[in-house]
Amino acid sequence: MDSIIKEYADYPDLLTIYQRSFSGNFTLPAISDYNGRTLTYGQLAKRIARLHLFYEKAGIRPGDKVALLGRNSVNWIVIFMGTITYGAVIVPILHEFNPVDARNIINHSDAVILFINEGIWEKLDLGELPLINCVVSLETRKVIAERQERFMAPGKLRSNPPSRIIHSLTRAFAKRYPDGFSPDDICYTSRPDDDTAVINYTSGTTGFSKGVMLSYRNLWGNVVFGIRSRLHYEGSRALSFLPLAHAYACAFDMLVPMATGTHVTVLGRQPTPQLLMAALHKVRPSLVICVPLILEKIYKKVILPLISKPSIRWVLSVPMLDKAVYSRIRARLVDAFGGCFEEVIVGGAPLNPEVEAFLMKIHFPLTVGYGMTECGPLISYSPWRRFVGGSSGRTLRGLMKARILRDSEAELGEILVKGVNVMKGYYKNPDATEAVLETDGWLHTGDMGKLGDPDERTIFIRGRYKTMILSATGQNIYPEEIEAKLNNMPYVSESLIVERGSGLVGLILPDVESAAADGIDDDALTALMEENRIELNSLVAPYEHVGKVEIVDVPFEKTPKQSIKRFLYK
Repeated sequence: MDSIIKEYADYPDLLTIYQRSFSGNFTLPAISDYNGRTLTYGQLAKRIARLHLFYEKAGIRPGDKVALLGRNSVNWIVIFMGTITYGAVIVPILHEFNPVDARNIINHSDAVILFINEGIWEKLDLGELPLINCVVSLETRKVIAERQERFMAPGKLRSNPPSRIIHSLTRAFAKRYPDGFSPDDICYTSRPDDDTAVINYTSGTTGFSKGVMLSYRNLWGNVVFGIRSRLHYEGSRALSFLPLAHAYACAFDMLVPMATGTHVTVLGRQPTPQLLMAALHKVRPSLVICVPLILEKIYKKVILPLISKPSIRWVLSVPMLDKAVYSRIRARLVDAFGGCFEEVIVGGAPLNPEVEAFLMKIHFPLTVGYGMTECGPLISYSPWRRFVGGSSGRTLRGLMKARILRDSEAELGEILVKGVNVMKGYYKNPDATEAVLETDGWLHTGDMGKLGDPDERTIFIRGRYKTMILSATGQNIYPEEIEAKLNNMPYVSESLIVERGSGLVGLILPDVESAAADGIDDDALTALMEENRIELNSLVAPYEHVGKVEIVDVPFEKTPKQSIKRFLYK
């Protein structure tokens, strides 16, 4: 793998890592459905071997595409891991996609088999999926639809249909492994590093979904960094509550844990705050990965009202007493996340600077990583004790590097990255690939920022290149920075800064529940939003002033990462 530094030499390729992990951790717990059954690593490997046998008998070849559409579950993980260890290409599809988008992705990916939750399948039609030979239920692992004509020839049976193969699979498995399934039976044929392992369709804010081709080499880069950094380790615990079809959760709630002997508990439904807190206390994860929204809600709903009380504000103004208050807040927050974690890694979107600053002030074990689907996903990360506030960590040593593409002598520029984790390109989309991937391997991230520290490895991001607004006086305006301030103001649930004419307008979704609880009617709420606008303008540069605010009464449409689809509100 080119000249990768020596510390990764013990991990020759991705499938060898999993072969070693499944064999060496054979009796350890691997995956549990929350309040459900648990598979040991040996049982997981056995289920994978059954899937390989099914693929073999169904005529699935290495390189064939397998679509996977459903909520997180033990079976979801079995299908994903079983497919990449077989050599076929997995196409994980976010269950939040609407049926039209899901159908288009399945067809565009050239998938020949579909694993799906039955409730989602009810909204699709086999007749509109011309390349799919069979559909398998994620709940029952039985065929729920298939094209009989593809397994029949005039006058004779050409091959067994998948439904018949699955029906006889137990007998065939016993014949394949007459002495039972043991650690010695786990053997995965290594694939060429540059072979595609995953096609992961983005769900960005631009409205166009592209199929990111991630190779075995790309996944290897993320996994070996996770192993060497001890993000997970043998016997550690993980709670999977973010969608595994997204690259962030896929890598650090599944791929790295499965490579280390971690016990992953899968929360298979959209967690309410109460359910998430209960699950964190039950599982007590060793590492928590989350999106900013979770911490921002806790800060705004719990911490901010507490530290805004006059009595608490007075205490915080007194040296030594303030430390006692901050220590109690930190302890409560650590306990809320299960109490046994090394750190909380925030990724998927920028963290509100005010929230980050407060959490660092109380020494909460927080770090912010940076990545994108096109890097499977990791670009930069620092352990929380070495994390630099306002940054997105340091580029992965020996695996990734970054540079800034500036105009003239500008301080900021577009962040370009290069290295092991960078994708092969977009599936069947050479124009889109050429637009972001240079011939020498540099990937245009579309993020604006700069590099810091003596060795220029720490990344500081200001905003998205495509969302940057150029003011009338030539100043660059990053709406995300203004929104971060506005979102922390009274009764603001979320906001969006847009350009209208030659000025800025703030679209605000108010927190009507909190307002109603405090006896604030619509007219008073409108007046409060205007007060927020005036206060906001006192906190930003003159060229960032917001001319007016507009109240919206329905939540902004978002991607599964909870990023607002900005293109809908221009």
